[in-house]
Amino acid sequence: MSPSALDVQGFADRWRAAWTSADREAFAACCAAGVSYEDPITAEPLEGLEALALHAGRYRDAFPDMRIEPSGPAVVEGGFGCVPWRLLGTHNGRFAGIPGSGRFVIIQGVHYLELKDGRVRRARGFYDLYDAGVQLGLLPARGSLAESALLLLRGFGFRARA
Repeated sequence: MSPSALDVQGFADRWRAAWTSADREAFAACCAAGVSYEDPITAEPLEGLEALALHAGRYRDAFPDMRIEPSGPAVVEGGFGCVPWRLLGTHNGRFAGIPGSGRFVIIQGVHYLELKDGRVRRARGFYDLYDAGVQLGLLPARGSLAESALLLLRGFGFRARA
């Protein structure tokens, strides 16, 4: 299916709805059976609809009131797509080893998609883990003295002057 024949915004809506529902059949409506997926939380790329739905379910379990909204228009060009999104939800369940905090978060992200015949064959999710950590109360706020100390410990940008 050519990008011009694909209803780009409808496709993006189905993709976001699949993430919100964490339903295998919802992913089947927009993904190839052998879809490959990775994001900052996956240790290795996930393979297949079942693995993708289970992963989305982990987000749903951690953020039970989760909703995913568009944060800009989706774009498809030449077999590639980009779907910007915003996840809003309260962190009430364990996620990536972190127990629920009860904090409401807004995480900005984007899914970069490789498409074949109008379906996702490979997807990569990108979002700011540091900002998510700040919102969850795990990391110091940007621009704070604590952040400067953390960066000093990590060796970013600070050197003793002779």
